[in-house]
Amino acid sequence: MPRAFRPPLTALCLALLPATGLLAAEESAVPTKEPAPVAERAPLTERSQQDASGLERRLPAREQQQLQAGGESVLALWQPAYSGESSGLVILLPGAGESADWPEAVGPLRRSLPNAGWSTLSLTLPDPSGDPLPPRPLKTEPASKAEPAASPEQVEEDGPASTEQAGSAEPNTDPAPPPLSREAIEKTQSGRVFARIEAALAFARQQKPKSIVLLGHGTGAYWAAQYLTSQEPADVRNLLLVAAEQPVGYEPALEESLPLLKLATGDFYYKDQPTAHDAALLRLQASKRQKHPAYIQIAMNSLAGDRATEQEQLVRRVRGWLSLHVQAGERKGNMPDS
Repeated sequence: MPRAFRPPLTALCLALLPATGLLAAEESAVPTKEPAPVAERAPLTERSQQDASGLERRLPAREQQQLQAGGESVLALWQPAYSGESSGLVILLPGAGESADWPEAVGPLRRSLPNAGWSTLSLTLPDPSGDPLPPRPLKTEPASKAEPAASPEQVEEDGPASTEQAGSAEPNTDPAPPPLSREAIEKTQSGRVFARIEAALAFARQQKPKSIVLLGHGTGAYWAAQYLTSQEPADVRNLLLVAAEQPVGYEPALEESLPLLKLATGDFYYKDQPTAHDAALLRLQASKRQKHPAYIQIAMNSLAGDRATEQEQLVRRVRGWLSLHVQAGERKGNMPDS
């Protein structure tokens, strides 16, 4: 039986070469995927803004007021007096890291004083730092295909795969932005705080109160005193300090600026806290040297194991001061007449 003819192996390999070359050409013709451009990262939201958003979701809309302060929209919490005729209006300034409804001092006072005939407006102050916020971290997309890592010998031999990679291999020589000076940080911070107090006063004047009281808790007490010292609004004749603190690095000291304010001033402090007691003593001594006509200190006991009773004590003391020592403010020329 004759043997069937079979093409030699060499001829078969030669027949396959054109197809292999065509496949390689097609693969080389596929455009390489350009790397996605790096999106610019938005700055992180301030903690005070996050707290304000939480209050907007939690509290009734009737209690919320959006104030415009220096180009910023700021949440304030408004509670009109629960009486036919209001005794006046108290503007509450929370301390560093606190919200407009903080459970210590700010929240209890803003909710309780309307029962005593006082309207309250509680502010949201900016975060204490004036440094620029860090950018948000970028979300990294997973690679579509895992590529084997090249050996150092191969990288040295092949060099950069593209001009983009070559450029990224070079060190970044762009100069970093200069850091903000301490003076610039303090100026920016005080400007933002003062703008919010101004916006609160503008809203308060629209209510035509008999008197306006500025009340600060923690570092909010410092900002209340500094605002009154620098701006001297004629229709604010009353200042209340609750557990006053001075922001680190800020000047002048509270005991230096406070006695210069010839306002009806109530200074509430916790006498069983050594640091608070010593700071209150400095303020008292300074007020005596300046012969302050209406400076009164009220010493209280902190009740770490019974915060509810501690806050009730504070509310009673503040209500007592308001009923005995508040002074009516002089009306400014741009203030609406009653």
